[in-house]
Amino acid sequence: MKVNVNPVLTEELLQYIWQAGLFNQEDLTTITGEPVRILKTGTLNRHTGPDFSGALIRIGNIIWAGHVELHLQTSGWHKHRHHLDKNYQNVVLHVVFEQDMAEERLPNMPCIELQNRVPKILLERYHHLMRTASFVPCGNMAQQAPALIWQGWKERLLAERWERKAAVFREWLQQTRYNWEEVCFRAVAQALGMPVNAAPFLQLAGSLPQQVLARHKPQLFQLEALLFGQAGLLGGALPDAYSQKLAQEFAFQQHKYQLTPMPVHLWKFLRMRPSSFPTLRIATLAAIIHQTSHLFSRILETNDITELEKLFFVQPSPYWQQHYRFGKTMDKPAGIGTTTIRNIIINTVCPLLYLYAQHNGIPHLHLKALRFIEALPAENNHTTRSWEDLHIAIETAMDSQALLQLKTHYCDHRKCLDCAIGVKLLKMGDQH
Repeated sequence: MKVNVNPVLTEELLQYIWQAGLFNQEDLTTITGEPVRILKTGTLNRHTGPDFSGALIRIGNIIWAGHVELHLQTSGWHKHRHHLDKNYQNVVLHVVFEQDMAEERLPNMPCIELQNRVPKILLERYHHLMRTASFVPCGNMAQQAPALIWQGWKERLLAERWERKAAVFREWLQQTRYNWEEVCFRAVAQALGMPVNAAPFLQLAGSLPQQVLARHKPQLFQLEALLFGQAGLLGGALPDAYSQKLAQEFAFQQHKYQLTPMPVHLWKFLRMRPSSFPTLRIATLAAIIHQTSHLFSRILETNDITELEKLFFVQPSPYWQQHYRFGKTMDKPAGIGTTTIRNIIINTVCPLLYLYAQHNGIPHLHLKALRFIEALPAENNHTTRSWEDLHIAIETAMDSQALLQLKTHYCDHRKCLDCAIGVKLLKMGDQH
C-alpha cells in the first residue's frame, strides 16, 4: 500500500479521467476483489454533493444506480467528513487514484483504485500543461490538434465571446427600456474609447440624454459643445477662440438642461498616439451623431461589409481635422482609420447583431453577423502575433476573436480540461 499520491494529479484531472473513461477498465475490480463494470459514469456535479450523479455501475451481479464520489486518496472520504453527510448516503461507488488505508478502516462501500490503470503519459502531459511558462500551456503542441477540432472550437469560442458582450448589452437594454438605438450609441461610444478610455466614454454617453443629442443633431458645433463640455474638457483656461466658443455654448446648454460635467481626470492621454486621443475620438462621436440618423436601424438594413464600414467613415469638424487637442495642431488631417472602424464592427456591431437576432428570434441576422466577422481580416496585436508564432492559422477576425477568448478565459487560467484543444492533446499519443 502506497501513501504518497502522484504530485501531478488534481481532483479536477481525476474527474476528467473518470468522465472520459481514460483508464484501463479491463478486469476492473473493487479493492476487495469484486468485479466492476462501468455502464454509465454519470453527470458531473459542479455544486455541493457527490462528484457525479446518475451513474450506472455493475458490481458483481447487481447493477447499482446512484452517485459516484472521487478522491485522490481513499482517506479523503473521512477527511472531507462525508461519512457524516446525508448527501453522500446514495453513493454507489468510491473512485480513488490511490488506496492509502488499511482494509479494516475503509468506508463501507465499493471502492476502485485507478493508480495503475491511468496512462503515465497522460499524467506527464498534464504536468507539462500545468507547469510550462510558455505563452499558452500547450505551447508548440497546439498545432498538433486536428484542423477540424480547431475549427469547431473556434466557433464555440466566438459564441462565448459574443455572449459575454451580449450580457452587458442586455443590462443596457433593461436600463433604457429596450431602446436599441440608445444601446447602440453607448456601445459605439465605448468602442471609440478602447482600450484605455472605454469607461469614461461609456459614462459620457450615459450622461447625455438621447433626446438632447437628437435635438442638436443638425448642428455639429452644438454637439461638440455638449460632448466636450459634459466630458469636463471645457473648463479652466482654454487656448484658442474655438475652444472658448465651445465653452460659451456649453455654459448655455448646461444651464438649459441642468447638466453636470464629468471629472476631467477620468480621461487618459499618456502613452498613446494623437489619433487615439480622447479629444479626437469625442469629435468623431459628434460627427457620427451629426451625419448618421438611426444608426442601429442602418446597421440592420446593411448587408455588405463595405457599406457597413462606410457608416463609420465620418469626417470630424474642420477644427479637428487639424488638431488633436485644443490648441495642438498636427501635420495631416485626422479621423478614425480603417483599423478603428473594423474594431468597432468586430467588438460592437457583430455582438449587437447577435443579441438582436437572439432576442427577436431572427436567425438570418446571426448569420449576417458571422458573415461580417468572417469578411474582416484578423486583428493584429500581441496576442494574435503570439498565436501565429505557434503556427496557429489566423486568417479572419473570427479567428482572432476566438483566439483572444481562448487565451484570456482558458489559457491564462490553465483551464486545459475545459478546452477542446487541451482535451485532444491529453488523449493523443506522445507527440512532443
